[in-house]
Amino acid sequence: MTVDPYVLHINGADHPVVDGRIDESLLWVLRERLELPGSKNACEEGECGSCTVRLDDEIVCSCLVLAASAAGRRITTIEGLAAEGELADVQQAFIDAGAVQCGFCTPGLLVAIDRLLDDHPDPEELTVQEAISGNLCRCTGYGRILAAVQLAAAARRGSETQAVVR
Repeated sequence: MTVDPYVLHINGADHPVVDGRIDESLLWVLRERLELPGSKNACEEGECGSCTVRLDDEIVCSCLVLAASAAGRRITTIEGLAAEGELADVQQAFIDAGAVQCGFCTPGLLVAIDRLLDDHPDPEELTVQEAISGNLCRCTGYGRILAAVQLAAAARRGSETQAVVR
């Protein structure tokens, strides 16, 4: 069953969705209809966090959100963290700390960490662990991810720090 056309406000721009179905997830619409492939499709059950996006100021698994229900809300995907052709501070920190392995979990982690640092410019490790608890990484063991958060937080504060990998 199709729904009336609607508009999604993604990364600061309006994207019309025409001929959408009522059962389409936000993840599916982002990737397949709007050609924004950064959010990854892994579990489709909200368990892995690979599809994490920001819906207004809330972190959500886009596989669990009906796309039409997101109309009228601000959606930020991995593609919207930085200006085109540039890296966001969290992206650069992941590179500097060697926190990217296979990369499948990376987009969701980056979106979650970006949101975390907006609220907690100098987060304690437990706060970081709680903030990324919905994002599963099967490659890194999280030590380098935690170090990347330290680097990104320091960059936002304008201070220098060394990444501590555990």
